[in-house]
Amino acid sequence: MSDENEAATPENPLRRELPEEVPPAAEEPEAPAAEESGVPTLSGRQRLVKGLWPPRVSRAQLIVAVLLFGLGFGLAVQVASNSDGDSALRGARQEDLVRILDELDSRTQRLEDEKQGLEDQRTELENSSDQAEEARKQTVEKERQLGILAGTVAAQGPGITLTIDDTKGTVKADMLLDAVQELRAAGAEAIQVNGVRVVAGTYLSDSGSGVKVDGNKITQPYRFKVIGKPQDLEPALNIPGGVVQTLEKEQATVTVERSTKIVVDALRAAERPDYARSSSR
Repeated sequence: MSDENEAATPENPLRRELPEEVPPAAEEPEAPAAEESGVPTLSGRQRLVKGLWPPRVSRAQLIVAVLLFGLGFGLAVQVASNSDGDSALRGARQEDLVRILDELDSRTQRLEDEKQGLEDQRTELENSSDQAEEARKQTVEKERQLGILAGTVAAQGPGITLTIDDTKGTVKADMLLDAVQELRAAGAEAIQVNGVRVVAGTYLSDSGSGVKVDGNKITQPYRFKVIGKPQDLEPALNIPGGVVQTLEKEQATVTVERSTKIVVDALRAAERPDYARSSSR
């Protein structure tokens, strides 16, 4: 009793602040061992295997698993196919890479040569086509010019009309021939006399009261249709002592008319030579 009073005195303040002592609890009895209860004891690995197998999978989980597997397999195949070419070149030796590069260069060069050859053929065809067309045009033009000179085609152009009115019958074939020669010398390109075409081999002859041109008899008035430059043709006929003065001395009436369009439509049949042949090859 004296001790408790002593503890409560102000001389021992620490004693007053500490809790009272609690008696220790009674120990609980241990659980009976598994061996004593008849249940075998499992290790941690055995408990893990038992929890995983047999698996408890629902139908939805199985479908999701199959879809994920298919998606992964497709991605793997795609990546493998894309990396085949790269992996083949990545694993090639330096000599193989050089050979592949040379083959690519050779193939590119062959393609360029083939392209150039095709372009050259196209250019040649275009040029040959143009040349053939130009040659054809030149041939047609040359044929037309030769036809005019040969009298086998009609012609038109500027020129003059020479009319000789011989009422006395004093004009002879040689006088008309002089007129033809003077017109040719002045640059006449086509001449027609009373419906008869005058060409290089034309001849004139007297025939009673008229004149024959290449065997065709013509009568006065003699009308010449001449294609050429009028400024050269008319003065050539009117020179002193020329065709006009000679015919007027024979009491013939001569008129010369210029025109911007003279039509020479009398034609000669094309004659094939019996012996002459072209020497061109």
